[in-house]
Amino acid sequence: MYDDLLVPTDGSEAVERALDHAIPLAVDHDATLHALYVVDRRVATAGSSELHDEVIADLESQGETAVSAVADRAREASVDVETVVRTGTPDTEIVAYADEAGIDVIVMSPEGKSPRERIRSLGSVSDRVTDDATVPVFLIK
Repeated sequence: MYDDLLVPTDGSEAVERALDHAIPLAVDHDATLHALYVVDRRVATAGSSELHDEVIADLESQGETAVSAVADRAREASVDVETVVRTGTPDTEIVAYADEAGIDVIVMSPEGKSPRERIRSLGSVSDRVTDDATVPVFLIK
């Protein structure tokens, strides 16, 4: 039923709760788990142009760390995993990646960022993904 599962990550502890559900689901279905981090281009363009490249590099580094953490957990459970870091608007990139990669289900937590960070990122990414995704979205609270 599920061959490919997507776990978007922002590197927060909430991703651990999503993985607590996604990894057993991947094991049960012999599925590949995809870990996706999106460098939010809105954050990168908010500062001065002199800092743009430095900010992007820092966010990409954070992204690599975040997807590596997901990959480590998946590999510990003998789950095949693919990691991806993309740049764009998080909800748009999550939905686009799900479509492009043939994802069967998205597993994510709606509580990754602090309320202040959610306000800066214009609301809940998980709400917009749930609204726009063409596949089921499991929200793990």
